[in-house]
This record gives sequence, structure tokens and C-alpha cells, in this order.
Amino acid sequence: MTVLIDDPIWPAHGRLWAHLVSDRSLDELHAFARAHDLPARSFDRDHYDVPEDALPRLIAAGAEHVGGKELVRRLIASGLRIPARDRRG
Repeated sequence: MTVLIDDPIWPAHGRLWAHLVSDRSLDELHAFARAHDLPARSFDRDHYDVPEDALPRLIAAGAEHVGGKELVRRLIASGLRIPARDRRG
């Protein structure tokens, strides 16, 4: 299993958020998210938005903590990345 989580640097709704991705499959990502009680509504095409306070438990559960650039590099290499141009509308 290779589920990755980056640093919570994205502000929204009065909190900081991180991204949770898989560099293998969306099935793996969804299974990990379900197993750790992440709501389905936090999924955004190729990642889950994760509040800062959830990081310690997700890392303890096996998510690999990486920097944002590394997360994106590995997501692109996996073929799972949805480009920004395809996120609009």
C-alpha cells in the first residue's frame, strides 16, 4: 500500500488542509479513506482533503508523510493525477 499525505498548508473553512493520495490506485485510496472514517464528500477527483488534526492518526495508520512537490510528482507518475484544466466546471 502506498498512500501519501502532504503538509496541511491549504486554508479553507477556518482550518488548514492536507491532501491524501495513492500512487497505485483509487481503489486503494478509497479503501484507506473508508477504513479511517474520512467522509466521501472530502474526495476531490484524485485526492482527499484532510484536516490538519487528522494527520497524526493517518500517518500512524500507514500514510507516508511527504512534501507537496513529492506528492504531486508521485501522483503524476501514477497516472492518477487530474490536471487543473480538467478540474474546472
